Order: sequence, then C-alpha cells, then structure tokens
Amino acid sequence: MRSNFAYDTDRLVQEDQTHILHPWGDLGEPASRNPMIIAEAEGVYVYNSDGHRMLDGIGGLWCVNIGYGREEMVQAIADQVRKLPYCSNFGITATPKSIEFGTRLAGYTPGDLKRVLFTTGGSTAVDSALRFVQFYFNSTGRPNKKHIITRNYAYHGSTYLSASVSGKPGDRGNLDFVTDTVHHLPVPDPYRRPEGMTEEEFCDLKVADLENKILELGPENVGCFIAEPLLASGGVIVPPAGYQKRTRDVCSKYHVLYISDEVVTGFGRLGEIFASEPVFEIVPDIITSAKGLTSGYIPLGAVFISERLYGEVSGEAARGKQFANGFTYSGHPVACAAGLKNLDIIESENILGHVRDLGNYFIESLSKLEELPIVGIVRGSHLVACVECVADKKTKEPVPASFDIGNRIGVHARARGLMVRPMGHLAVLSPPLIVTREQIDTIVEIMEQAINAAVDDLVREGLWNK
Repeated sequence: MRSNFAYDTDRLVQEDQTHILHPWGDLGEPASRNPMIIAEAEGVYVYNSDGHRMLDGIGGLWCVNIGYGREEMVQAIADQVRKLPYCSNFGITATPKSIEFGTRLAGYTPGDLKRVLFTTGGSTAVDSALRFVQFYFNSTGRPNKKHIITRNYAYHGSTYLSASVSGKPGDRGNLDFVTDTVHHLPVPDPYRRPEGMTEEEFCDLKVADLENKILELGPENVGCFIAEPLLASGGVIVPPAGYQKRTRDVCSKYHVLYISDEVVTGFGRLGEIFASEPVFEIVPDIITSAKGLTSGYIPLGAVFISERLYGEVSGEAARGKQFANGFTYSGHPVACAAGLKNLDIIESENILGHVRDLGNYFIESLSKLEELPIVGIVRGSHLVACVECVADKKTKEPVPASFDIGNRIGVHARARGLMVRPMGHLAVLSPPLIVTREQIDTIVEIMEQAINAAVDDLVREGLWNK
C-alpha cells in the first residue's frame, strides 16, 4: 500500500458513474459496480487510487510488454514531442521516425512482408488489412473475391468490419454486422473435441472446415481467411498442433489470402517479435499488429503486406490509383518514436529470450490449478494463459454464467494483490514480459487462493457443493 496518494477516490467514482461510458461495462448496473481507479504503475505493478498495489497479471490489455515506468520510453516520447509532435503521413509526406520504425520492423517480418501501413491500433489494423484485400482483388481483376472466412470465438476488433469478423458470442448483442460476405468456422478448441477423437483427428476436422467452406462458397469468391495464431480474447484457445500450417496450405491451394492477426501474439508474448513463422511455421500474406508494438505507451497499429501483393497493385500500371485508406494519426511520429524505443528495450534486454526461458514455467506452474475441483483446464503458450472453470470435469460443462465465477475470482485476486481478466467462466493472464519466476509463483499462489475463495462464496450461497 502506498501512502500519501493524493486522489479523491469517492469523487472520481462518482464522476465516472455520471459521465463515462465504459467499453464492455454492464449498462444495467452502472452505480452498483464501482470502477477500479488505476492511478499509477511501475514495473509489473499497478496501484489503485487508494494506493493498493497489484501485480498486473493482464499486462494492461495484453500490451504492456516491457513493463511500466520505463524512463527511456518517457524520454524518447518527450524528445519527439519537442522536435515534431505531429505530421500527417498521407500521400508523399513522411517523418524520420515512421521511416526508421518501418525499416526496423521489416527486419523481423517473415518472408517478403516488407511493406508496412501504420494505423492507430489493432481494430484499425485489421480493418485496413481487410480493405487492402478488397482493393487488391478489385485492382487485379477479381472483384468477386469478396468473401471473408473467420472463426467463432475470434476477436479482431471493434470497427464495423473488424467486429464483423470477430466471433465472440458475448460481443454480438444489440449490434449490427456484415453478414453476407463474412463466414464463421467452428472454433478449433481441442479441449472440447468430440469424445474419443484424438487431437490429430480433430486437427483434420478443423482444417477440413476451412477447405469445405472455401469449396462451398467457390474459391473464385473467397478473398481471405483471417486468424489469430491462438484465439486470445476468445479464451486463449490454442489450436491443435499443425493447424496453422495446414490452414495456410489450404489457403495457398485455392489462392485465398491468409491474414495472421498478431495483435496479441506479436512483440514477445510468444517469445518472438512475430510468432507466425518461428512458432507456427507459416509465412502469411498479411500480418496485423498493435498492443506490444509500443508496449501500450502510445496507441499504434500496423499492417505488414507481402511485396508480391504490393507489386501487383503498384508500379506503372497503377499510375493514378490510390489505396484510399488511412487515419489522421497513421504513422504518428511520437508513437513511432515510442515503438522504436520499445524495440530497443526488447532487443537490448533480451526480453524474447527471457520469455522463451520462462514460458514453460508459467504454463506448467498455472497447470497445478487443474487439481482444484472447479478448474477444467489451464491452457496457453509462453506468457499468455487461461484458467477455465467448469461445473463438471467429465462433461466439461462451463460454470453457469449466473454464478459470475470469473468476476468473483477477479475480485478476490485483486484484494490479494493480483489483477486478472475475468471473462464469464474464464480467467485470463498475460503479465508484462519482464515478470520474474518469483512473481509467477506469486500469481499462481494468489490464483489458487482467489479460486478457492470464489468457490466458498458459491457454497455459502447454496450454488455449489464442495
């Protein structure tokens, strides 16, 4: 607990309830659910407005990869603000920082993905990638290739198009989406594969889902398949081994573009700057990125496009044509300066190696929670994980939504000094990449206590039998 915090929590809560509309907030209970005011942070810890310290087990929102309070980031941002706080990146205008950052990033991208379009975040990166697919096929005389294939439980963003290709059931209430050209495949979740089916057979089935959908729609009508290497916000669902490579091969077979959405998995979360090739053995046509791109210090997104694709829509034959897609803050010089310094820190401190060294320990340590009666599975990769609570381990039936188990675990964890991300019957963890072995032990210890305390609540209310 920090002392001398000069924040009036009661006033902040009242003003928040009066004026602020929170994304994914419960609109039916704005007054009864007091917001948690996060006021300060350092390293892997955040402090609420009362000075209570919590280990940030969710890394902001999968994004504060290098940790909080990095003075070199503060200095890089301040220096760029003094020098040039803003410049449009449209047309023929550029800045030294956007050019330098794009060039540095191209040294990490797989294959020939050497062309970068900067955006403002993950949603606008995905939206821009999908619009480039439309532009590409329209420009190359294949205007029928408009259909997009995605997956249930995917999350790709909150713009109209990126939300349409998302597939989390809880995000689709009372909103409208593109439905005529967007198609969702069943989620490739090995935990819920049919009884008696091996993981290899399940992989065959999920790959067949993609190929069958392409054939159903007609390859001449399908533009792209968009996929997170692992479905992050959908519950850290790790597809069966070989799934990514085999779906990439299917796309290549039918001339369908493959978009790898690395907004979460990029910039060290899986021990690589881009996980597509080194972790999953694929070279996609397009990669989207954000979050860890600047470690969340300033919003920035990016789309990485194959030189092959770019070459087909540029050059002498494209004279007079434009890819008319961009944002006021595309290639923002201060954001690019932050991105460059973020990359400097990742490289100089060997954060990628640190993640590779600790990744197995993180998942294996959390897996001990599967011994608890309510925990069905702990899944994940490197420094991203999900604890799934079930009502019955044999049937894998989720804990009923009315039990609010995720939020209960979150409340008990925060009281003990750990922030987790509750999502229905799930609890997600993705700490800053600088987390230590000892801090991982603390995460596991608090998670066990919080889960047990949440179960005790259910028992007292007559909802659960121990």
